Amino acid sequence: DTRPVSAGPTVAALTLFQILTAFQLAIALPPEALPQIFIAFGGLMVVMWIYVAVLRSMKKTAFEMDMIAFFLSTLSLAVVASSNSDALIKQSISIFLGVGAMFVMCMILRNLELTKRLRWILLVGAVGLLLINLAFGSFAFGAKNWIEIGGFSFQPSELTKVAFIWIGAATLDELFQKKNLFVFMIFSAFCFGCLAVMGDFGTAIIFFVTFLIISFLRSGDFSKLVLFSGAALIGGLMIIRFKPYIANRFASWGHVWDPEFVDGAGFQQSRAMSAAASGGMVGVGAGEGWLESVPAADTDMVFGVLIEEWGLIIALLAVACIVTLAVFSVRSIMGGRSTFYTIGACGAMSMFVFQTMLNVFGSIDLLPFTGVTFPFVSNGGTSMMVSWALLAFLKSADTRERASLAVRAGERL
Repeated sequence: DTRPVSAGPTVAALTLFQILTAFQLAIALPPEALPQIFIAFGGLMVVMWIYVAVLRSMKKTAFEMDMIAFFLSTLSLAVVASSNSDALIKQSISIFLGVGAMFVMCMILRNLELTKRLRWILLVGAVGLLLINLAFGSFAFGAKNWIEIGGFSFQPSELTKVAFIWIGAATLDELFQKKNLFVFMIFSAFCFGCLAVMGDFGTAIIFFVTFLIISFLRSGDFSKLVLFSGAALIGGLMIIRFKPYIANRFASWGHVWDPEFVDGAGFQQSRAMSAAASGGMVGVGAGEGWLESVPAADTDMVFGVLIEEWGLIIALLAVACIVTLAVFSVRSIMGGRSTFYTIGACGAMSMFVFQTMLNVFGSIDLLPFTGVTFPFVSNGGTSMMVSWALLAFLKSADTRERASLAVRAGERL
């Protein structure tokens, strides 16, 4: 029942922000980085304006969620420019592909029957991806979650996030068919098991929380949540017992400044907090920080990079963007067209929120460091594309008149 915010001033302000960011980086970074900087930021601005123009031509008027995603993607390019300017073009292409993936998903989500039928294809695809990962994946930062093909690498577990929500929402939408619940439970258990074998404990936690939320929306039974949580706790303790790398991370939780951890398991968090302290409220300037030289600074510890170079204000604003998406989706799903859209939006929202919590609180030692990315902000092509794709589920729940690409013009709601 709310009116969309006018897109013009927002797009203009974001464009100015992008221009100033590009010039700041051009001043701070070596001259050889200039072509990548201006190609990446110029390309992002062009794609953003084309995106708005295309949707305007389709009589769409709401761009709040889209502009939040473009703003966070701008911060991602700034982080990548500071840490590895050679990867700027790749990250830009990932953003463009992500926007395209969201557009295509929104068009598919218009047709609920087609969406439900596609769940079986996605299920087979997700199972295949995880099995390929188990067989041919390579280790990085303690987890076997990367596939390399022809010099390019991607994370099957990230792509599975979209399938997980799609399958859960489509399967549980038919409330009176109990077999659908078992299909989703078996698929979920398979995903948890694969992630445990890979050693990707952070992603496994995100999947489990999303599973709990989707299951609760289906049943409304707290007793089942307690049962599932107890089983997960036992499984988690077993993983910690047999995975020394993960056990060491948990052992350092809350003790990263202790002599036995500060240069070991707590190395990344202690450096992230030191860099954040030097950044203060307004930061030392994009491209002027030192944390980017620490391993995984632009992925798992990107919150520390934001505070150091951009300041606490911008870093908290990035977190507020994710919270805003969550609040917006909760308000939107109250008038959802179908249980599918409600479950899909809640599932995507839970992934965004919990993933952000693990990244932010893990980097400053308030939670165990699990090595997950910050949606839209962290460096990584697969993570960026999946973040944009998940946004389609939130947009599918937006039932305001002429607001969402995922809703046909004139559809009665």
